[in-house]
Order: sequence, then structure tokens, then C-alpha cells
Amino acid sequence: MSSATLDTTDLFAEAPAPVRKKPARDRHVTDFIQLCEQVRAAGLMERNINWYVGRFIRQGLGYLAILALFLTLGQSWWQLVTAVLLAFLCTHTAFLSHDAAHRQVFASAKKNAWLARIAGNLFVGLSYGWWMNKHGKHHLNPNKIGVDGDIDPGALVFDPENAAKRTGFAKWFARRQGAFFFPLLTLAALDLHFSAIGRVLDRKQIVPHRKAEIAMLVVRLVILPAFTIWFLGWGIGLAFIAVQIMALGVYMGGSFAPNHKGMPLVPKDVKIDFMRRQTLMSRNISGGWWVDAGMGGLNYQIEHHLFPTMASKNLKAVQPMVRAYCAERNITYTETTLGQSYMIVMRYLNRVGLGQRDPFECPITAQLRSAR
Repeated sequence: MSSATLDTTDLFAEAPAPVRKKPARDRHVTDFIQLCEQVRAAGLMERNINWYVGRFIRQGLGYLAILALFLTLGQSWWQLVTAVLLAFLCTHTAFLSHDAAHRQVFASAKKNAWLARIAGNLFVGLSYGWWMNKHGKHHLNPNKIGVDGDIDPGALVFDPENAAKRTGFAKWFARRQGAFFFPLLTLAALDLHFSAIGRVLDRKQIVPHRKAEIAMLVVRLVILPAFTIWFLGWGIGLAFIAVQIMALGVYMGGSFAPNHKGMPLVPKDVKIDFMRRQTLMSRNISGGWWVDAGMGGLNYQIEHHLFPTMASKNLKAVQPMVRAYCAERNITYTETTLGQSYMIVMRYLNRVGLGQRDPFECPITAQLRSAR
């Protein structure tokens, strides 16, 4: 029977209850809850403290070995090799701080916070208070314009609208910024150090355990460089510090940048369900065990964003489940090699600088526009 013509013989018949379809958003939430239950049933959300203790021991031995090498080489230009090794180890300590900040290590939130605070401030020169504020916003809304601080305009610009506002040298640079991507990474650690100092010294900003953070940053950013110059002399000492900072920036920045840069941008007023918000804006990096080890688990960025408290060790195990889930629901799952990801990021930066928007538009937004 159509809605336009009504059969009067059926007027007093008992009408069937209307079938209410769940909104797409509700279905997505229900589906994701089912995925979470599968992941928990597989034991992948359980913490593995023994594995992290192993990481503590390996990194501790690594720092002792670097200290022994530093003291043995003395005033030698070979110390620049030591500087690179120190930067490598500091980056892996940053990975550990990242895991602890996401409460992956201990069941206790307080213990995780202190581990992240000590590892970040004392060994990397990165403020835990600053990191939590910035990284928390990123995880809630990755690549969302005006919300995710990781895509705020700075030396590099990620939004074509911001690029269009630039003039003079800034405009010239934006059009070629992809070519300057790796050179600028040499300054990334220095920028993190200044951001850390600015955060803990700004009394308007809320920084839990501010005095402890300041004390640890003084040790890492003042006392350690001063000892380096005293021990090696001004020439080799300053070169050591410069190489260590540049290598730290390249390694750390080169590990974080491929995860979201060059993925779709989300307009500030667009709302997307959690699953798609975390998946469509993230990119995984393939390459085998050396990529797993070298990127500290950040290469499984999609899985990390879906399950941020999952130990990085388990991200590889959950990947097949997430990939199958996305395939069943026709959700784009992006994965590429490390080299390809860098090429994507550099091409993306250049095209943004030229004002090109469409290739980087959020697919959800595109669907909404095409439906109008």
C-alpha cells in the first residue's frame, strides 16, 4: 500500500510497529564497541610491565655505554659520532615517554605521569606538561583545523587558506616548503626545547609539578651542555651540542611527521564519529621489524589512535583486526612505506603552499557536499 492511497478496509487493522533505523553515527559507535570487545577478548589491552622493564634496562645500558664512550674519546672530533648516538637514544626515550603519557606502562595514572615526566624532561628536554596539553588535543581531533596544534601555521603551513594569507618571503617559502622539510627538521628539537621552557616559565599556564619540571629541564638543557663544553672545550663542545640537537630533531620529527602530514584536513565545524576521525586522518608505515623498532610503534598510527592506551608492543597484533574491520565497512585504511610517506609529505607541503585544497579535503566533508 502506498502512502498516497489508503485502503479503508485496513483502517482498523493493527498496524505493524515502525522499524526505526539506527542513525549511521550510532551504528558506527556500536560497531566500534564490538571491535573493542574483540580486542579485549584477545588480551591485547593488557599491560606488559615485563616488556617495558626490558626497555628500561636496554636504554639504561645504552646511556652508560654512551657516557663511557664520551669520557674515553675526550677532546676528539669523533665525539660527533657520540652526539648522534645520544640523539638516537634520546629519541627512543621520547618514545617511552610517549607510551607512559598514554598510560600504556603502569595501571597507575600517577606512575605513568611521573615516568613520562622524568623521561621527557630529564632525558629529552621536553616538558611533559606542554606535551600533554598539545598531544591531548591532537588525539581528540587529528588534523582538525583550528583545534589540532600539530597543523597550526608556523615555519611550515598545512592549510591552503593560511598559505594564501602569506606575502613576501613567507609566500615564496611556502611555495617551496616541501623542499625545506628535512632541513627544518634539524631545528625541530630546538623548537621543542624552547616550547618546554616557555611552558614551565609561564605562570598563566597550568603545569602540574612545575618546580620538578623546571629542575629536570635545568639539568638537561643547562647543566649537561655546560659540562659538555667544560669537558670538550668550546669548539668541540658547541659542535657536539649542535649535532646532537639537529640529529634529535631529524630522528624525532622524521618519526612523527609521516603519521598525519599529507592526510585529509577536517574543517573546524565538521563532526565525525570516533572511528573515522582517527582512521581517515592517520597513516601507517610498513617496512618490517626495523621500522617497528626504529619508530617505536608510531608506525602503527591508526591502531594507536584507536587504542591509545594499548602497549605499543601489541599494536602489530591488533593491526589485522583493524584492517579487516575497515575493509568490511569500506573505511579507507592508509598504509605506505617510510620513503613513500616522506615523498607524500613533501609534495603535500608544496601543493598547500601553492594554494591547492581539493587533494587534501576530508572525505567525509566531500561526501556531505556532494549530497547537497
